[in-house]
Amino acid sequence: MEHMRRVAYETVLRACGFGMLAIVCVMVGMSFDPRLAFQAGGFLTTIMAFVLILKSREALTKDYRKTEMWLYIDKQFRPPEAYAQWASSTILRDTYLTFAFWTSAISIVMWILALVFSLVGTRSVLE
Repeated sequence: MEHMRRVAYETVLRACGFGMLAIVCVMVGMSFDPRLAFQAGGFLTTIMAFVLILKSREALTKDYRKTEMWLYIDKQFRPPEAYAQWASSTILRDTYLTFAFWTSAISIVMWILALVFSLVGTRSVLE
């Protein structure tokens, strides 16, 4: 069970890492205006958190054999078929919700930073 949890954590972490890489690239592209960059980052991480919540709901009904986690589990660590659907869906749901929690925390920080930049009144470099 712990091996499955570790594999689920690694697969979701990799997917979230790629998502955060895309978000950081957008933010760097808007770095001429810090308020706009953090607003975009907050908005995109909020979307990412909602997607992770939706994925957690989907994990309860998705066939365990069609998940990325199942492909990465060694055959010797796979649970019996009668138990596999429940175990993999529960582990994936918990993992998605954990990452959704952390992503939403990052989103809140970005929105707060956007608010701070808005209150301070920083101007765009282009102005």
